[in-house]
Amino acid sequence: SSVVDLAVGVVIGGAFGKIVTSLVDDIIMPPIGYLTGGVDFSSKKLILKAADEATKQAEVSINYGNFINVVIQFLIVAFCIFCVIKALNSLKRKEEAAPAAPAAPTKEETLLTEIRDILKNK
Repeated sequence: SSVVDLAVGVVIGGAFGKIVTSLVDDIIMPPIGYLTGGVDFSSKKLILKAADEATKQAEVSINYGNFINVVIQFLIVAFCIFCVIKALNSLKRKEEAAPAAPAAPTKEETLLTEIRDILKNK
């Protein structure tokens, strides 16, 4: 049962990751780019060495814009996981806080109580 639960969690987590990626890339970052003057964060980079076509060497760069997108995605996923765990812990505490009703005495206990009462009266 727990293996199936784990498998379901992995599948849902993978799908949720795609949703968060789309949320960041398509919903959150465009307005931020608009507010910062049309900047596309995913293409922002610090070029350490330009590409050299004569020697066919690729450009060496630090892609900090993509890193910003990934950090925002991580923060969204972490916040969602935090909320789910907080809700589950709250439900668990409510279950633990509700005291169990005392169990009704068994037939043996009832019989022994009756015998005790009879012996007291004699």
